[in-house]
Amino acid sequence: MPTLSDLVARHTALDEADLDWLHSLVSDWQLLADLSFADLILWAPLLGENGWIAIAQMRPTTGPTVYHDDIVGSVAAKGERHLIDTAWNERRICREGDPDWSTGVPVREETIPVRRAVEGGEARFLAVIQRSTNLSSARTPSRLELTYLQSASDLAQMVAEGRFPFSGDEPILVRSPRVGDGLLRLDRAGRVTYASPNALSAYRRLGLHADLVGAELGRVTAQLCYADEPINEDLMIVASGRAAKETEVESGGTIVQLRAIPLIVGGGRIGALVLIRDVTELRRRERELMTKDATIREIHHRVKNNLQTVAALLRLQARRLQVPEGREALEEAVRRVGSIAIVHETLSHAPEEFVDFDEIADRVIAMAGEVSSAEVAVTPRRVGGFGVLPSLIATPLAMALTELLQNALQHGRPKRLEVVVEPGHDRLNLTVWDDGGGLPSGFDLDSSTSLGLQIVRTLVVGELSGRLSIQPRLEGGTEVVMSIPLPPA
Repeated sequence: MPTLSDLVARHTALDEADLDWLHSLVSDWQLLADLSFADLILWAPLLGENGWIAIAQMRPTTGPTVYHDDIVGSVAAKGERHLIDTAWNERRICREGDPDWSTGVPVREETIPVRRAVEGGEARFLAVIQRSTNLSSARTPSRLELTYLQSASDLAQMVAEGRFPFSGDEPILVRSPRVGDGLLRLDRAGRVTYASPNALSAYRRLGLHADLVGAELGRVTAQLCYADEPINEDLMIVASGRAAKETEVESGGTIVQLRAIPLIVGGGRIGALVLIRDVTELRRRERELMTKDATIREIHHRVKNNLQTVAALLRLQARRLQVPEGREALEEAVRRVGSIAIVHETLSHAPEEFVDFDEIADRVIAMAGEVSSAEVAVTPRRVGGFGVLPSLIATPLAMALTELLQNALQHGRPKRLEVVVEPGHDRLNLTVWDDGGGLPSGFDLDSSTSLGLQIVRTLVVGELSGRLSIQPRLEGGTEVVMSIPLPPA
């Protein structure tokens, strides 16, 4: 399905500022749909204004939908939808007309012109919202429904006047409170005129025992949450409905999120809506995850320290050995332990079990170059980037890379040694090549007795479920090709 940006760019004359306004509107119009108990479709004028194209759609979570199929991308000729044409031409909200029965259920259609306020200039009309209400379940409205509908009417008027969405605000996050979480309606003085059952329950959990209706929300909330400490300034702004902001309050172990939507109609503030959500369990889980992440990072840090201690002991033992073969074996073990320690050191600084493997690869390459013999005098280099990899891949890959580099430097004595990376969508392709002496005659990877190559084969094929091949280069030297599957993003 094409995106809003694609449709606007291909089929309309709207500019970037217009598109930003529509993105802000669409990011927050679930609020209008839920308060209206209605579907919303955003229609933009086609190039030349000879018709309309549906560029966005929203279904309500508070009532039945009218449109079970997606409308986005549909085109309507001029004159085909009378209410849209009227709202656009007369720059007003259109509510006239009897219910439409063409779909088999009664549907009330309304249209709202979308206006973008331009500072220091004339306002621009960008599109029209079609609001369609399924009347099949109509009944005598309750106090909650009447409050919702009145609030929806005020918001629709704000859209038509260019006052909603709020200019300069960041798009509303998915975790912000929704209508069904809890709603308070305030008057101009910040007193509660209506409290939904969910909103009242949230304040009961904060410790409120009195009635919320008629109370000044800012004062009540401050008394519940800031009795013995300075009052959060954001709280008073949000709780009074003076600005479109969000804040959180906590009392008695309960955490409640508040979001204020000032209602500004006809140039003056008539009150505000305050959406409320109990986020106690959400914040508790977030804190548990933060504690878990900190614990995991500390474990990686301690593992790294222990591995460095083991490497230091092996290095000390190697210096005391008089047998060259034994000293060389211990030095190889030091390098293997060191490559694992590098991964754990990187993981100790990462917030998740993912690491930037480019940093690890560069350190492994540098370590291989430092320990190469003076006769070789070659500095390995990397071409291409690994990107971010999970730790389950990073650790064995770092060890395999260490073995391949060390093997090339020790036995091939090359003048050039490169690590070429070609990341794909679902596989990581890696080539390590050198221009050294090449492979011995009759070389076979499966029957090779080299401990380093056996380790590489076990890591790549056995642990990473990848493919491994070692072959001579046409230009001379050796080429090792690895292809490792990546987990789905």
